[in-house]
Amino acid sequence: MTTSNHREQQVNSTDLAMKKVNVGTRRSALALVQAEGVLAALRKSYPNLEFELHAMATAGDKDQDTSLSKFGSKALWTQELETSLLEGSLDLLVHCLKDLPTQLPPNCEIGCIMQREDPRDVVIMKKGMPFKKLSDLPSGAVFGTSSVRRSAQIKRLYPQLTCKDIRGNIGTRLSKLDATDSEYSCLILAAAGILRMGWAERITQYLDSTTNNAHFYAVGQGALAIEVREGDQKIIEMLSNLADPETTLAGTSERSLMRALEGGCSAPIGVESTWIDKGKLMMKAIVVSLDGKTSVRAERLDEILDVHDANELGLRLAQDLIEKGALLILDQIKQNRP
Repeated sequence: MTTSNHREQQVNSTDLAMKKVNVGTRRSALALVQAEGVLAALRKSYPNLEFELHAMATAGDKDQDTSLSKFGSKALWTQELETSLLEGSLDLLVHCLKDLPTQLPPNCEIGCIMQREDPRDVVIMKKGMPFKKLSDLPSGAVFGTSSVRRSAQIKRLYPQLTCKDIRGNIGTRLSKLDATDSEYSCLILAAAGILRMGWAERITQYLDSTTNNAHFYAVGQGALAIEVREGDQKIIEMLSNLADPETTLAGTSERSLMRALEGGCSAPIGVESTWIDKGKLMMKAIVVSLDGKTSVRAERLDEILDVHDANELGLRLAQDLIEKGALLILDQIKQNRP
């Protein structure tokens, strides 16, 4: 018997006991598309189980006006879902890995990390604009983002541009961009969300380490993570079919770096992780001041064979950044935060 067949038999043997698996996610259109993709994979692997999706509004969903940088909680997109998970009304949660705090609540753990979609940030120009790239825009042109990491990096690379905060789900933001009276020339968004929504034709530029003087994405960006109750082996075993080893190790390294820097998802920390050869991970990282005027960068190429190696890479790269002054930048940001 193969390992995968044995694994499936183990899970299927518990089908009657489980009856139904309750899956939680946020209520946004993108979150629902992502969760439905996970459900489709689970239903294909375990046709004898019933899976039911439950969508909830989180703090970040309920307040669509406050700038994300002004929220104190690092669990902005997850707390309400985690409460239901721990109470037992939900069995697993589908998150964007980048939205998941590096310190999870007691009795919660990541059950699996799935294969990464394109992790890069992208530019989407207003419909009818003759421009494609940020470098094409005239001085004073407005770009919209809700991310301090994106705004800090764009200010660093294109100081002649003006940043304006923009909130709402992807569809809402695109509508604001394209409105006749819109002040925005473009938006900076995650490629993964645009691609999952089927809107690839709106992308006018991809941003990465080859862009101008380098633009880095968020820790975990592009990957989906499934959160479960700690020690729930029945669910964890079920999810093993969905896990992607390379994404898991790269995501672990990135989260280790962020944890060491004590940065949440609202900190201007960017990364880029690339598998160079089998087992060798090149990881680049940047920390940028909010005005984009100060930044530190570092990179490492290490052999990564397991989760321990992945954590160590993140820690070592964080230490490299700290030695270059990263904590001074982050501490200054924390002191000035409301």
